[in-house]
Amino acid sequence: MTPTHSSRKRFTRCAANVAAAIGIAFLLPSLTVGSAASAAEIKVMSTVAMSATLDELKPKFETATGNKVTIVYSLIADLRKRIQEGETADVMILSRAALDDLQGQGKVASGSIVNLASSYVAIAVRAGAAKPDIGSVDALTRTLLAAKSIVYADPAKGGASGVYFAKVLDRLGITDQMKPRTILVPGAQAAEIVAKGEAEMGVAQASEIVPIAGAQLVGPLPGDLNNVTVFAAGIGPASKDPAAAKALIQHITGPVGAGVLKSKGMDPA
Repeated sequence: MTPTHSSRKRFTRCAANVAAAIGIAFLLPSLTVGSAASAAEIKVMSTVAMSATLDELKPKFETATGNKVTIVYSLIADLRKRIQEGETADVMILSRAALDDLQGQGKVASGSIVNLASSYVAIAVRAGAAKPDIGSVDALTRTLLAAKSIVYADPAKGGASGVYFAKVLDRLGITDQMKPRTILVPGAQAAEIVAKGEAEMGVAQASEIVPIAGAQLVGPLPGDLNNVTVFAAGIGPASKDPAAAKALIQHITGPVGAGVLKSKGMDPA
């Protein structure tokens, strides 16, 4: 039987569809491989003061970009020492002062440092407790001497707020009087200890107090005792994907990041 014109057209159309399907079948694996290959793995070394912010922003960034972010948290003094000894990361988040110093040593890519936010050393009490008077240096001194217990980061471990507050106690002349009622913690756990009712007052960065349920921020240290830390991010000089590292920093400093920073007790840069 001789095929009609219309049947020939149907056969041709069918053959074209099959060919297209075969082409797509071969193309899909290459697209998947291409996407996987373009996804970056970003290592971050960050101060614990930024942990609440980064823990909230990380999944949003990963979903938006497909990149994978791994974060190592520690105290600034510890991170700085590790970086000086050769450990590195795609993104380093420390105090601006620490990053400037590391950049001078060639441990941070030149010109890559960006300010993220600032936070102040603050007093915390348990949620629901009356806020003590810390409105002046004299009021703070009276409040500290009246406290049954106080907790802050162990200065010997290098926690910035603990190192600073130890100097405040020296300046107020009450170091010896406070020792019997002082609890020292290795890192950023002061607000958690207060929230559990294991200490009456705590001293930490505001960003380490605000995210903790059960703790409330009283306010900054008064007058010239106030201490503000600027936190910044820099890119590691050996980063395999500086563009992805820069994208993460821009995510933190962008509108979404700014909102999260504020909610965690920080002032965006």
